[in-house]
Amino acid sequence: MHFTKERINALEKHTRTHLINSLSGFKSANLIGTQDKQGNTNLAIVSSVIHLGAHPPLVGMIMRPNSVPRHTFENIIETCSYTINQVNKAIYKQAHQTSARYDKGESEFAATGLTPEYLNDFAAPFVKESRLKYSVKFVENQHLAINGTELVIGEITDVYLDEVALQSDGFLDLQAIETVAVTGLDSYHTSNKLTRLPYAKK
Repeated sequence: MHFTKERINALEKHTRTHLINSLSGFKSANLIGTQDKQGNTNLAIVSSVIHLGAHPPLVGMIMRPNSVPRHTFENIIETCSYTINQVNKAIYKQAHQTSARYDKGESEFAATGLTPEYLNDFAAPFVKESRLKYSVKFVENQHLAINGTELVIGEITDVYLDEVALQSDGFLDLQAIETVAVTGLDSYHTSNKLTRLPYAKK
């Protein structure tokens, strides 16, 4: 089967969206926890979190265009603080529900039954039910003119995890904490590890 550019563009909008969103394969499912200066909490599922570097520990994510209110992005810019909470098998349905359009004053925590948790005096809420989560300080954002999205870059300050995931060399066994992956916009998956391979050398 061959999809030319013309054939892709001719697809019905939702069909095209599903096709293109699925092309990048399995992605991490994360809940982004934020809070504005008035104390209103927000929680949003994001599948575009990417590793940018370990020294310093930087993480990026793509936020959708600001053509409509984007409470997560607004809160990050306002407070420079957010949390990234990996989604696990026990909470993926609630995590998915956070993608619904809630009003600014309506907390996705309350709407989905997930529990806000404040750790180490950090300004943004964590998801108590998440088994791997970390606090992030906003560093910068890059506006991508080609499609109006925002690349948000932050520095990881604190990591909280279920110790069953941590191996002696620092590797995290995400399967041990039932982390789920997502493809497209709405398909969730658990994983089965094949093996760890040694560092590749010539």
